[in-house]
Amino acid sequence: MPLSRIVTLIVGLIVILGLCLWLIDSLSRLYWQLSYSPFLGNLLLFLIIVLIGALIAAFVYYVLVLQAGETRSRRAKRQRQQVQIPAAKSEAASSTLQAVKQQVAQIQDEVARQALLSKSREIEANLKRGEIQVVVFGTGSAGKTSLVNAILGRMVGRVDAPMGTTTVGETYCMRLRGLERKILITDTPGILEAGIAGTEREQLARELATSADLLLFVVDNDLRRSEYEPLRALAEIGKRSLLVLNKTDLYTEEDKEAILARLRQRVRGFIAASDVVAISANPQPAQLETGEMFQPEPEIIPLLRRMAAILRAEGEDLVADNILLQSLRLGEEARKLIDSQRRRQADKIVERFQWIGAGVVSVTPLPMVDLLATAAVNAQMVVEIGRVYGCELNMERGRELALSLAKTIAGLGIVKGALELLSTALQLNVGTFIIGRAIQGVTAAYLTRIAGKSFIEYFRNDQDWGDGGMTEVVQRQFQLNRRDEFMKAFIQEAIARVVRPLQGNAELVEEEEEKRLGSGG
Repeated sequence: MPLSRIVTLIVGLIVILGLCLWLIDSLSRLYWQLSYSPFLGNLLLFLIIVLIGALIAAFVYYVLVLQAGETRSRRAKRQRQQVQIPAAKSEAASSTLQAVKQQVAQIQDEVARQALLSKSREIEANLKRGEIQVVVFGTGSAGKTSLVNAILGRMVGRVDAPMGTTTVGETYCMRLRGLERKILITDTPGILEAGIAGTEREQLARELATSADLLLFVVDNDLRRSEYEPLRALAEIGKRSLLVLNKTDLYTEEDKEAILARLRQRVRGFIAASDVVAISANPQPAQLETGEMFQPEPEIIPLLRRMAAILRAEGEDLVADNILLQSLRLGEEARKLIDSQRRRQADKIVERFQWIGAGVVSVTPLPMVDLLATAAVNAQMVVEIGRVYGCELNMERGRELALSLAKTIAGLGIVKGALELLSTALQLNVGTFIIGRAIQGVTAAYLTRIAGKSFIEYFRNDQDWGDGGMTEVVQRQFQLNRRDEFMKAFIQEAIARVVRPLQGNAELVEEEEEKRLGSGG
């Protein structure tokens, strides 16, 4: 009780006692004055006793009843505060979800958009409900289901029927004494199972593990590499984890302590030593001297105590951190989908303009291929790529960027390298005039492609060429676009789009020339 309230009670008690003494003294004098009438004297005495009793009752009521009510009020207030997610993290998660919704609205793929919207609604629902998600994860032989059964049998509080069976396990709802939040505990299928079905179940189990507020990673011996890697990966993304050594009834006390020591050593740095717990969820039956079989009780008290301590001390932060993490991961997933969508759109723009550039150079052949000759084409390409990435550029700025990149391409000797590369690939049985014009046109298309791909990287990185600058980006795109698998497909398309039209035009010119000569003869 606060000191100020104690002082108030003492002062109030002194005042009440003083008033009582004064009243008793005054009424006693009055009583003696009325002593000639026994009835009036007795009535006055009765009134004095009733008044004193009322004062005492009022004081007791204040001290006991009102103080108890205030205690309940404070307890209820603490409980409300306990249920509430930390405001800053809650606001951050809400803001992230709103940003995700804005991103999702830009996704054109209806299936992907609806899937992300469904996930965002699920995260919002978790944010409102505030349930603690505990996921049991590990190999199929480690005894995860036995652990869940043991927890359900020993956990203090109400245990509901299964909330629902999924392809990855069962989820149960329970309450822990001293914690207002509901606890959902999910049993997942084992990882590292053989076959396609096992791989699919493992993937789903991993998804459940990444959504957990608290992860129980169950092993029955020292960690194998195949177990260590997923445990480390989950810890690195911020999963609060307990490493549970099960089946300790199969080991001697020395062996158990040795395994625990090795486990703590292996996970040092991302799981605390106190979070490595030994249990026996389903001990093996033992034969008594009488020949009867005895089934020992599960020994999971150390795990329950550690879980309770963590959930009571960190439960609110675990929920808030996990919701924020899921929101950020969902935002990253949306960003990747949008980036993939933008890249497809930008690639179509590059493909369209590369053949436009080829047509310009093929129709008006120059002594040598020069990207400056197609500056207007490339400038328009830059403007359209920028628009895909939300950057509105005018033609003047597009022309500046195109010319700057053209000079870089020329300075790196890529023009000469492209000519040599494509000349070798275009050794066709066509006339000298046709092959010369075809090489120029196809080379212009190829260089426009490198320029376009470079600008895609520029806009993807928020109009930044990166640490290596424009030179590094252009060189990387040239190397990517000279690989054999790409060159074969590019040459085939170039023949269809550039060489054959030129052959057709040349044949028409020859026919017109023959007609002219024939009519002249």
